Amino acid sequence: MLEIQGLTRHFGEIRAVEDVSFTVPAGQLTGFVGGNGAGKTTTMRMILGLLQPDAGQTLWQGAPITEQVRRRIGYMPEERGLYPKQRVLDQLTYLAELGGIARPQAVAEIRELLERFGLGDRAKERVEKLSLGNQQRVQIIAALMGAPDALILDEPFSGLDPMAVDSMADLLRTHAARGIPVLFSSHQLDLVERLCDSIVILAKGRIVAKGGVDELRNSGPRRHHLTLDADAGWVRQFPGVHAVDVDGAQAVIEFTAPGADQALLHEAMARGPVYAFAPVKPPLSEIYREVSR
Repeated sequence: MLEIQGLTRHFGEIRAVEDVSFTVPAGQLTGFVGGNGAGKTTTMRMILGLLQPDAGQTLWQGAPITEQVRRRIGYMPEERGLYPKQRVLDQLTYLAELGGIARPQAVAEIRELLERFGLGDRAKERVEKLSLGNQQRVQIIAALMGAPDALILDEPFSGLDPMAVDSMADLLRTHAARGIPVLFSSHQLDLVERLCDSIVILAKGRIVAKGGVDELRNSGPRRHHLTLDADAGWVRQFPGVHAVDVDGAQAVIEFTAPGADQALLHEAMARGPVYAFAPVKPPLSEIYREVSR
């Protein structure tokens, strides 16, 4: 398990990251969400020792993380770090050998991953000849080689087509199933919502929300959707109800008093058919907008 405790980093007068704490449990996918400049990349670099924090620390299995442990973490930076003139297979083999993987094992693993990402026939091409999306796939493969003990991926889905997104998602699930912690950032909130066991939302260098998707949904206002056979405008004056939105026969409402939900439903049924009355499950995008304001 990775445990981040109070990481803080300033650049002059700019507060990039302030007192960031969360855990990345073993065998789980943790999504790291935030706008540009929120501090996600800076936090990841501090975890990996690429930046020294002004305060705080990272723990691995309950002890301060060491350089030896960091070498066993698969890392993918947001900015590609590939040599454009080198051939794909040669480059990945070189990177694998730097990580201590024997050449025969490295070549076999790389060819398998290239096939999985649809690049099996591009192994001998120079990186610069690949599309940006395919370069992204090569960068991902570099992070996944050698069965890492943890994965930290900065925008791994950026530039990938839908098929490659599915392949990447399957690979992350496979690694998590092996019991390793996986932390990745993404602006694709629907993807984060679908894949992740837990989510950390960062804004202006601080954590503004964290937890599982259901936990985050339940932390906000509890709303219901109501669909009637006639105009629903009367709910605006109903006791114990706050009408968030009313549009013809449909309404989104919050209950402000105990028992108001059953009283409202009883009144609605007395007025005519009720076609829908159910809790609203806000998408992650809505939760993100609310907590990041």
